[in-house]
Amino acid sequence: MIATDLKDSSAAATNELPADLKADILAIGRIDAVPTILDVVCRTTGMGFAAVARVTESRWIACAVRDNIAFGLAPGGELEVQTTICDEIRASGHGVVIDHVAEDPAFRDHRTPAMYGFQSYISIPIVLADGTFFGTLCAIDPHPAKVNTSEVVNMFKLFASLIAFHLQAQERVATSEAALLGHRQTDELREHFIAVLAHDLRNPLASIDAGMRLLLKEPLNEKSMTYVGLLQNSVKRMATLIDDVMDFARVRLGGGFKLKRSADAQLLPALEQVVNELRAAWPDRVVQTDFAINRGINCDPARIAQLLSNLVGNALKHGDGNSPITVSAVADSEGFELSVANGGAPISPAVIEKLFQPFFRVAHQSSYEGLGLGLYIATEIARAHGGTLEVTSSAAETRFTFRIPRC
Repeated sequence: MIATDLKDSSAAATNELPADLKADILAIGRIDAVPTILDVVCRTTGMGFAAVARVTESRWIACAVRDNIAFGLAPGGELEVQTTICDEIRASGHGVVIDHVAEDPAFRDHRTPAMYGFQSYISIPIVLADGTFFGTLCAIDPHPAKVNTSEVVNMFKLFASLIAFHLQAQERVATSEAALLGHRQTDELREHFIAVLAHDLRNPLASIDAGMRLLLKEPLNEKSMTYVGLLQNSVKRMATLIDDVMDFARVRLGGGFKLKRSADAQLLPALEQVVNELRAAWPDRVVQTDFAINRGINCDPARIAQLLSNLVGNALKHGDGNSPITVSAVADSEGFELSVANGGAPISPAVIEKLFQPFFRVAHQSSYEGLGLGLYIATEIARAHGGTLEVTSSAAETRFTFRIPRC
């Protein structure tokens, strides 16, 4: 009979373990192969007790047990780590194999076999891929057993590696689940952020705009009319900034543009409306058009209109005020192409490299207030359509060209 000096291995004792050790016990318990491994160990060696143990500097905890000799340990049960050979294995990193303690010069006088009453013993370290020592796969019996053979030792090493593999797989799954939770939290943050922009900021602007419209119906002097006009322009500008930030949030926080794509969209009216609105806003500038669209386009007309508005607005702000802006669009067998060209100083290659980045503004053109998101949003709209947005710039002209293939 094995003489034992065990700590209480009841559920109450398990409940006293710190959370990390409880998690280790649960992790071993989730490995379906472990009970089979312990059964094979006992049947192959003829030994009566086998266990997977979590071994740290201060604790020896049974995570899984096969006990055919009433040793008295259950999962969560604990031995004083200093009384175990596993403590020495943790320090050395090497397994220990004993056929017959009484005849083994290294262990016949060792206190552990005498304390726990075993004559045969084998314990192989379980080491994770990063070199972390987890514990041991071990077996004992009160009688001698032939375990110090290459077949038995290699079997134990194989099983220890298999257990380590499963532990690492669980960790990877947990990491993936944490990442998924992080994405979900990001989604919630994005939706909350967009809701704040759409509701909490837009509603006050709408109220201000409505108030300005009411004031315009009242008899006002010239000075008051000027102030109301300035306020209305500020409201429009703030609404545009909010739209840009909302689009930026959708893209950068993971949502992306949600296109309302139509396979046969009539794009010409949307393009003409954009140009007419900008002509009205910039009455002293010339915006020429050359539209050759005689069929439907597979696109989201509202987003294409937004892209055009950003490109023409960019040309109006930064191009040569004395040169006309040319807007061209053509739909042919190759697909759809939209371009905006303007005169003015050429854009340097260094600036072109950064031109489509968010919040980028050319230093000498910073007098035009804005977030620097217009071209970034335009290129994201192009990408969402499976298309491209490119720029070429020379002393003759600067031209932005948007293309989507026919599909």
